[in-house]
Amino acid sequence: MAAGVSSAPAIIPASFDSMLSAARTQVPEHATTEISNIEKQIAAIHDSTGMAPLFTQLAQLWKQHKQLTIAAYYVAKAAKLENSEKKLTFAAQYFLDRMSADSSERVQMWEAEQSIECFQRALQINPENDSAQIGLAKGLVITGQTMQGVQLLRGITQKDSNNVPANMLLGQLAIQSGQFDKAIKRFETILRVEPANAEALYSLAEAFKGKGDKAKAIELFEQCKKLVDKPEFSRDIDKYINSFR
Repeated sequence: MAAGVSSAPAIIPASFDSMLSAARTQVPEHATTEISNIEKQIAAIHDSTGMAPLFTQLAQLWKQHKQLTIAAYYVAKAAKLENSEKKLTFAAQYFLDRMSADSSERVQMWEAEQSIECFQRALQINPENDSAQIGLAKGLVITGQTMQGVQLLRGITQKDSNNVPANMLLGQLAIQSGQFDKAIKRFETILRVEPANAEALYSLAEAFKGKGDKAKAIELFEQCKKLVDKPEFSRDIDKYINSFR
């Protein structure tokens, strides 16, 4: 149920130029002409402040033609020029959201790196932006910089022990590293704050399963079925329980 995060192996990020070339072949001729016209306008501008609206137009065109990863790149280009905390955070999250849709690991690594840069820029404007810190931590973990990500998350929970997103990520990382007792504490903290958080309940069950307490895991999975209350989900949970019962 929980997507989780993991430390990535050494994957070479995709090249934006190669992605852009491939995307050009996927759009109709009239769109290619529109895109080229905007690119020419950008190339003719010497004052970078005038480029941001054109990058936004490019992003909208690419999005209109379902090339969302390319659109994200231009959303970020505009946000960087405007140096807006809100827009930089939006662009960074856009890249993270794209990772679940793109199947290429090289593209996902590129998206993670782009999200890191945008989150870092947003934090230069407002270092206290917890959402940006959590997003940055996720990007760092995805790109293999796990300890830096964990330190960021711990810093957040030191200030706010009940922070749900930070505890969720720390709990998932604890499961992946086999630190099940630590994971259990993280998910129990979330459930005290949000008793109906199905992802935390499912993850708590996984942590007890990893610890070897099958009875407790099954009890929690059964609670999760009631909380989600969807027949298909319940069937999947029943199959999963039977696989380790």
